[in-house]
Amino acid sequence: MKSLWRKWNQLSLVKQIIVGLIIGILLAVSIPDVAKPVVIFGSLFVGALKAIAPVLVLFLVMSAIAQHKSGHKTNMKSIIVLYLLGTFLAGFIAVIVSFVFPVSLTLGKGAEDVTAPGGVVEVLKTLLLNVVDNPVKAIFNANYIGILAWAVLLGLALKNAADTTKTMIANFSDAVSKLVTWVIRFAPLGIMGLVFDSITTNGIESLLSYGKLLAVLIGCMLLVALVVNPIIVFVNIRQNPYPLVFKCLKESGITAFFTRSSASNIPVNMKLCEDLNLDKDTYSVSIPLGATINMAGAAVTISVLTLAAVHTLGIHVDIPTAIILSVLSAVCACGASGVAGGSLLLIPLACSLFGIPGDVAMQVVGVGFIIGVLQDSFETALNSSTDVLFTAAAEFKKQRKEGKNIPIQKAS
Repeated sequence: MKSLWRKWNQLSLVKQIIVGLIIGILLAVSIPDVAKPVVIFGSLFVGALKAIAPVLVLFLVMSAIAQHKSGHKTNMKSIIVLYLLGTFLAGFIAVIVSFVFPVSLTLGKGAEDVTAPGGVVEVLKTLLLNVVDNPVKAIFNANYIGILAWAVLLGLALKNAADTTKTMIANFSDAVSKLVTWVIRFAPLGIMGLVFDSITTNGIESLLSYGKLLAVLIGCMLLVALVVNPIIVFVNIRQNPYPLVFKCLKESGITAFFTRSSASNIPVNMKLCEDLNLDKDTYSVSIPLGATINMAGAAVTISVLTLAAVHTLGIHVDIPTAIILSVLSAVCACGASGVAGGSLLLIPLACSLFGIPGDVAMQVVGVGFIIGVLQDSFETALNSSTDVLFTAAAEFKKQRKEGKNIPIQKAS
């Protein structure tokens, strides 16, 4: 038994997660009724990640800023530019693919008990109000824009504090980071429970009738992840980007796929940035910020489902309007975290660009909820893995300009 445990601990975390994934699938297919209690592992894992993430962000950012040394530059400007560029290009690619492979929908019952935002102004207003949210409420509701704002302000206020105070905050930050590593060690069990629950609850029968729509959606996200993002990274680091791309997809994308929550994946991304030896002052801010504004997957979802509604209704779309949709989907995607329901509830806003009535748009949202089990999983995997990818790309670009060797092989 001890030798088996020793061999298990010698496996990398990714391999352990794959084992948990396979066991979860086998249990769901063979003995779903008997193995039903394993669902609790998934719930506990996601619950633990969601619980620790807001506290982690608060202390990491506050500690990093309080102890930030004058003259030490971070890469935040470059990272934000990459976030916005990646989100826009994702929406643009989705528009092009939707024109090449037009999809029509069978509209029926709309989404119930949900309210879509009335316009871009409302989305941005919600985003800004989240910035000035009560700090306790922000932590309780996992409002990362609010948490970031308070962490930055507290960090600035503590820059002139006594060294003992800064040390105490740093110790709290290290302790919370240690808790995160403990939680992540349970990822194989958590993934096993999540995949078991997903298969037994949803199955695949309800998705078959939306095969073409899912193919376009998932195809766009794979195109962004495996072609567009690597090109962006290559332009920055001038080296083969795929070792880094695949590392981010394996160690961040897999857990994000099953947790279906960028916020829950923040601790995982923080650990990955640490493994890549990235600047803590930078990634402690860029990762939680990316979880709120780096939304390439959401831009794809908004563009594809909106144009599916357009094709269904036979509405003519010219090139300038398509470009406007790309920009609108990028702006809306950045504000998705501030809207209950995420990217799907921003579809009516995009549909209004083509004069599509609200009741019809909500039927499209209803379709989105049906395919959500896969759409949301792929969307979150793309969003979350790209947070680390662009943070690393910006740092490696800085190292390249300084004449240093980029440790790209460490990401293989």
